[in-house]
Order: sequence, then structure tokens, then C-alpha cells
Amino acid sequence: MTDEDLSFQTATQELDAILKKLDSDDVNIDSLTVDLQRASELIEWCRGRLETTRHEVERIVSDLDKD
Repeated sequence: MTDEDLSFQTATQELDAILKKLDSDDVNIDSLTVDLQRASELIEWCRGRLETTRHEVERIVSDLDKD
């Protein structure tokens, strides 16, 4: 799945899975940097999606106030 096909829910579920892996007693040092990099990418994607949604909601509310 590419990030273009990603949904917010799927991204947060993947982040949750990474967090569980990192929080376990059996942290795989070999994949630690890969997991952290992916988590960083997902967090950045989620922040962008939240910001886009915030702007869309503000625009919709603003349009409602004009009527």
C-alpha cells in the first residue's frame, strides 16, 4: 500500500502496531531504525491529513456563516 492509498485509520493502526513492537520486551534491534523511520513517516502523513481536514472544516463553517 502506498501512502496515497493510506487512510487515517490504517495509518493509526500501523502506528499502534509499531508502538506495540517497540514496547515489547523483544525489541528487534535489526529492524528498529526501519520501524522508527516508518513511524516518523506515518506521523508526518497524519499531521498533514489533520491539517488538511482542519482547513476544509474551517472553509465549510465559514461558508455556512456567510448564508
